[in-house]
Amino acid sequence: MTPSLLKLLRSVDTPTVCNAIEVAQGKRGFAQFTRGTMLCSAPDAPALVGFARTAKIAAVSPPVESAEIIRERRMAYYRHMSEGPRPAISVVEDVDFPDCIGAYWGEINTTVHKGLGLSGALTNGVMRDLGDLPDGFPVVAGSIGPSHGFVHVREVGTPVRIFGMHVADGDLVHADRHGALIIPSDVLSQLKVAIEKLLETEKLVLEPARAEGFDFDAFEKAWAAFEASRT
Repeated sequence: MTPSLLKLLRSVDTPTVCNAIEVAQGKRGFAQFTRGTMLCSAPDAPALVGFARTAKIAAVSPPVESAEIIRERRMAYYRHMSEGPRPAISVVEDVDFPDCIGAYWGEINTTVHKGLGLSGALTNGVMRDLGDLPDGFPVVAGSIGPSHGFVHVREVGTPVRIFGMHVADGDLVHADRHGALIIPSDVLSQLKVAIEKLLETEKLVLEPARAEGFDFDAFEKAWAAFEASRT
């Protein structure tokens, strides 16, 4: 992950990266992305890009383990979030899904995570305190709610599932208001060129379509150029 590639990835949306991965792979069918509608605490913020720091939580029912075990696991969770390569994203599965009630991501927890050096959070669970979350720490979540319930950490560093997307600790994630995807490591070296090629190719249709006097004949010509550029 070079600084220039990181800057580029943060500047483009997740659908663009999804398409660019297929450009890099030379085929359609890339499927490592979330399904369904997610919510973003800062929809106009730059995209989230970082290596996943994973965990699982629950909140509907009180924990059955001792308070000491829960406390130790909580501290292990925060230690895990503070470590690892940067940039990093906290990727947390709420195992109560789709009946999540515990807003793990509120003002205090997001501020702590930002202070530990994370760039944001991705979860199938709940967020709250939307007017008080810190700048520079977007949360892409499954829902919004008022309560923390009986929220507690269940697992740390294990594989998680977020809206149909399987995420392993250390996976490179790109996320924004559209949802999230995992960038395959084997396309990383080709991704900058693929994104730039994609953006240039799209101009072949977008620029004529935005011009005055655009009609079917202009569309047909533009689309032919667009198709030729993709073959």
